[in-house]
Amino acid sequence: MGPVGRGCTTARAFAIVCLGLSGLMLAPASAFSADAPFSADDLDRLSIEDLARIQVSSVSKTDQPLSDAAAAIFVVTHDDIVRSGALSLPEMLRLAPNLQVAQIAGMTYAVSARGFNSGAADKLLVLIDGRSVYSPFLNGVFWEVQRVPPEDIDRIEVISGPGAALWGANAVNGVINIVTRKAADTVGVVVEGGGGSLEQHLNAQFGAQLRPDLAMRVYGLGAWRGSDLNAADRTAHDAFSTGQGGFRLDWTPGRDRLTLQGDVYRGGEDQAIEPREAFGGQNLLLRWSRDTAAGSNLQVQTYYDELWLRVPTVASDELRTFDVDAQHSFSLGRRQRIVWGGGVRVETDDFPVVPDNPSSPVTQFFNPRRRTLVIGDLFGEDTLTLAPGVELVAGLKLENDAYVGLTPLPNVRLSWKPNEGGLLWAAVSRATRAPSRLDRDFNETLGSTAVLKGGDFRQEDLIAYETGYRAQPTRRLSASVSLFYNDYQDLRTVEYSPGPSLPASFQNEMEGHTYGLEAWGSYQALDWWRLSAGANWLHKDLRFKPGSSQLGGLAIAGNDPAWQASLRSSMDLPYQLFLDLDLRGVGDLPEPASPAYAELNARLAWDVTPSLELSVAGANLLHEQHLEFGSTAAPVQLGASGVYSSRSVVVSAKWRM
Repeated sequence: MGPVGRGCTTARAFAIVCLGLSGLMLAPASAFSADAPFSADDLDRLSIEDLARIQVSSVSKTDQPLSDAAAAIFVVTHDDIVRSGALSLPEMLRLAPNLQVAQIAGMTYAVSARGFNSGAADKLLVLIDGRSVYSPFLNGVFWEVQRVPPEDIDRIEVISGPGAALWGANAVNGVINIVTRKAADTVGVVVEGGGGSLEQHLNAQFGAQLRPDLAMRVYGLGAWRGSDLNAADRTAHDAFSTGQGGFRLDWTPGRDRLTLQGDVYRGGEDQAIEPREAFGGQNLLLRWSRDTAAGSNLQVQTYYDELWLRVPTVASDELRTFDVDAQHSFSLGRRQRIVWGGGVRVETDDFPVVPDNPSSPVTQFFNPRRRTLVIGDLFGEDTLTLAPGVELVAGLKLENDAYVGLTPLPNVRLSWKPNEGGLLWAAVSRATRAPSRLDRDFNETLGSTAVLKGGDFRQEDLIAYETGYRAQPTRRLSASVSLFYNDYQDLRTVEYSPGPSLPASFQNEMEGHTYGLEAWGSYQALDWWRLSAGANWLHKDLRFKPGSSQLGGLAIAGNDPAWQASLRSSMDLPYQLFLDLDLRGVGDLPEPASPAYAELNARLAWDVTPSLELSVAGANLLHEQHLEFGSTAAPVQLGASGVYSSRSVVVSAKWRM
């Protein structure tokens, strides 16, 4: 078995798209951080009515109240994150009812919106302060290397539905925009540490207001996680550890805003078979914006990001990204708002693959091993007020992809506010998933026989139809519901050469549609008790085109439950006690098979003094262990298979000054 079969995380995507090949068969742009009108420290005191006015920037690339955003958007606030006790980004994303989050093993997660979930879900764009963490190697996210201190997150904006007209290719089924807090909101010293049955963590940071228009912070963190269990009740060899540090500097002279921030991290994760995977990286981001007296805004952002993952004697990946973006927003008269801009991204990816054994007949490689991808884009969006409360939004992005050339990505949205608390909206959009290096450059041979070769894989295409309604009928109640119908063309498959015969290659021989419903809401039952609930339902109808080899089956397109639901209770109790309960239910998965399950997370915190908080948090409390993403390897999963998510309890202390 080649390096893919050994389950290395770095080469995970090989088997994700079905490469168990020793038997010659396949296995069954950038966002700009917005200055919100409320500080993150105030969010726990805001009413539901106030929360609706939180500014979001992911829907239109300009600041607008959440209540006016014509999209299926859910905001995970700073207070939500802190009160949940979540430490990793995937666990924080479980708080968004319009996402499907499943633990595969250790810190390896499958995260998607509106279907097509896998360990390398390739239709969900993820940004951290405008820095894309979407890998061109497999067009997915390595969640194990992405970490942001909970104390520093202002909000997470989660859009389910396409966002390609603003964010470009790969914003197909959704966009996640993680926005960190301004340095001025984190002045002081915060030290938090904890440990328990499965994991330990230590976070420390210092923030200072150096002068009225200049603030800074620095932070460091460490996290350690033990191994889960497999189906044989033995260690799954998925233990994880990481260390990370970073800084942020905000300077606000006059109408200008300048932000400089960066991170550096190192870590490792055990594999089902030795050796251990090591990873690391660093990034640096600079953002400048200016508000003019006429009400327009100009923003420029650039960043450099470096990421590497290595499994000695098996494989490695080194990715370097340089990105620069600019945008300008302004008003034309009283009825028209325009935002436009463009950018260039240069990605250099180097992926050497080493055979398990020098004498092994199986050879896997990228041709070329190293490739530089240049992506340019130009976008514009016009928001026109047709009548009081009625707006028409028309947007278009022209993106020049390194593999497929120029692609138009249009979007039209219409919204109507029948009253101050309601918003009815509808949208039609086109989005594409651009080819990855895995689609175009990956090759495998068995001796002198070519088993898989790089082909002419084209982009995947989506036409999406959406409608939704957001309402706040009373000061204590808010709700949102959205319906969608997605028509997909040219989805990825693996096809034999005519015959059938080898070599196989990645092609676009699947099509079909999905449709579903998403709903969530919050109710302030009492001044000290808030309830939140969410649910979604998904139907998939995919099929192979005539003449397809149908290798790997429809499971190659992802592994999704037909439904999921959640209920959250947040209570502010006497004596400065805070109790949060989070119950979730998830339907069964078809392939790899997982039964439906229900689980409960809970956290009890006590503010002993204004400076000291003690807490105990439990995850997966209803069962000692449970499956979340299948018990066997399959085309959408690679790594330790049959891994059970385990019950865990963590006791923590937080001190601030």
